[in-house]
Amino acid sequence: MRFEVWAPEAGRAVLECAGATRAMERVSGRAGWWSAEAEATDGTRYGFSLDGGPTLPDPRSRRQPDGPDGLSAVVDHDRYAWRTPWPGRGVRAAVLYELHVGTFTREGTLDAAANRLGHLAGLGVTHVELMPLCPFPGRHGWGYDGVSLWAVHEPYGGPEALKRFVDAAHAHGLGVILDVVHNHLGPSGNHLPAFGPYFTQTHQTPWGAAVNLDAPGSDEVRAYLVGSALAWLRDYRLDGLRLDAVHALADTRACHFLEELSTAVDALADELGRPLSLIAESDLGDPRLITPRASGGLGLHAQWNDDFHHALHTALTGEAQGYYADFARAPLAALGKTLTHGFFHDGTYSSFRGRAHGRPVDRARTPAYRLLGYAQTHDQIGNRAQGDRLSASLSPGLLACAAALTLTSPFTPMLFMGEEWGASTPWQFFTDHTDPDLAEAVRQGRRREFAAHGWAMEDIPDPQDPATRDRSCLDWSEPEGGHHARLLAWHRKLITLRAARGDLTDPDLASVRVAYDEEARWFACRRGDLRIAVNLGKEAVAVPLGGHHARVLAAWEPVEAPGADGVLRLPGESCAVLAAV
Repeated sequence: MRFEVWAPEAGRAVLECAGATRAMERVSGRAGWWSAEAEATDGTRYGFSLDGGPTLPDPRSRRQPDGPDGLSAVVDHDRYAWRTPWPGRGVRAAVLYELHVGTFTREGTLDAAANRLGHLAGLGVTHVELMPLCPFPGRHGWGYDGVSLWAVHEPYGGPEALKRFVDAAHAHGLGVILDVVHNHLGPSGNHLPAFGPYFTQTHQTPWGAAVNLDAPGSDEVRAYLVGSALAWLRDYRLDGLRLDAVHALADTRACHFLEELSTAVDALADELGRPLSLIAESDLGDPRLITPRASGGLGLHAQWNDDFHHALHTALTGEAQGYYADFARAPLAALGKTLTHGFFHDGTYSSFRGRAHGRPVDRARTPAYRLLGYAQTHDQIGNRAQGDRLSASLSPGLLACAAALTLTSPFTPMLFMGEEWGASTPWQFFTDHTDPDLAEAVRQGRRREFAAHGWAMEDIPDPQDPATRDRSCLDWSEPEGGHHARLLAWHRKLITLRAARGDLTDPDLASVRVAYDEEARWFACRRGDLRIAVNLGKEAVAVPLGGHHARVLAAWEPVEAPGADGVLRLPGESCAVLAAV
């Protein structure tokens, strides 16, 4: 087997493989690359030593059996016999479900998660979006401090378990999208700087020196990241990638890294004959991310839309702190703007940022499905002091309203695991750092962050306490009864409606119509022949739907269809979906 590594500043490189060492030679015509051949099979341990230093794992390691600091292991991807033929599934007309492997089940493994895929197929979602799987120190964590960007976290089950999960998901008709982090690596177990200029002081990020996308040596760094992305899609038959915080990718080159990545992914999709999707998380408010390259954009296929979340959250909760402030002034108006124009901040002043923010969405050329809409995500729950879900403070009726607005929106809807039954379990910030100094720094940093906002330090869950992770695991007995079962049935009904009624997947933002009353707290949306009405207040309201008679397709509480006056009498904290007769 041939082993290669990029180490442009090394004067000598040694391969350690199966306990034996051999000198590596420079690769002719490939500056900075070293290679050597050795006998190896699937599972063989190996690593590289540079200039007499310690043996380190391969930057392109496909497996880290002993964690980020251990030796790498060879993975023969051809050993796995795929069982499910799969034509692929794009984001058009999709419903996504964000899932964290470590807390989706108490076991916290990919195999245990695979055993619950029948629930998701029955719910009606089309894609599972897995939170990051790259190796990180310890057993439990969110995954955003991962390293070894080509490998699968061993406590989750490693590479074979991910293949079994994807195979099982495809057998259920579910696509699989993986969250990947290109904007930084974790602080522990990150050995890339020993090999080359993977990071640069030219730019600084919240995590320190930026990943090197535009300084000397950046050609190879970009190739490393693109190669990792293609490997996930090809070797594990994934249907797409979610790109974490692309606004933190500092790149001044003429061809932005995201354009290079989207070009490579589209080429792989053509080669494989199935759709592949790139979904960005972005704080830029810039529709050029999801504009095709031929039209001057970066060519990503979709992006998260936090503006919709913020407007919906303020309308439901009344919260007005931090970035919610702009939306909370008139939350239903903010909700209406996002549903009809995509972004709330489209060049408008953002008080949170102290400047104008965003750019208008060209509704004539940007289909609404390129924006993801959601009421809850791992970020919006887990980054709260107590990790509390909407279910901790809202009635089942308001949770039903949130579902109705999300699942009938013009955007591609996404649910966070457990949201479909109003899970009572929190989803808190937890880590398992093996470095005691880092663990204490994270613990105290988390407490100081929320103490600045008025929280008592002792009320902030300790990220390193195993109980914090345990509290965050879903309770799978909940959906079997009470209001949890009722909410689950409501989500199923709405997702079924979305699949059956073409008006709900119409990608034309300009065709969406809204009406609302901030004081009475009702909101109505027209999607073709359908009307969606929600009452966020406690008292019953009369919602003027106007025009034609209508029939009720779904309602949280029993309602009568509007009479000749076109007025819907809607009980407090409830919602309904109606169709024109």
